[in-house]
Amino acid sequence: MQDPGGGTVYRMARPETLKIVHLDSFAAIYHRASGITHLVTSPAPEILATLGEAGLTRAALLVRLAAEYDLGDADDAALLARLDELVATGLVARA
Repeated sequence: MQDPGGGTVYRMARPETLKIVHLDSFAAIYHRASGITHLVTSPAPEILATLGEAGLTRAALLVRLAAEYDLGDADDAALLARLDELVATGLVARA
C-alpha cells in the first residue's frame, strides 16, 4: 500500500480505453490497453464512476462516495486497498 498521506490524485483510465458492461451485481470491464477483461463488483464500478478523468485525492473520493452511495463501512484503509488493486490492473492511475 502506498499513498500514506492521502495526497495522491487518482484518475480512472481514459474512457476510450475502457468498455464497461454492467451484468447484474458484476461489471465486465474490457481494458483495451492491456487486452484484459476484468470482472468486478462493488465498490470498483462506483470508484471508477466517481473518479472520472479529472481525478480525486483519496480523502475527496471517500467523501464523494459516502455522499453518493450508501456506504455502511466507509473505511479509509479499505479504500486505499481497493485503489491499490485498481492501480495494479491499470484501470486507475496515480497522478
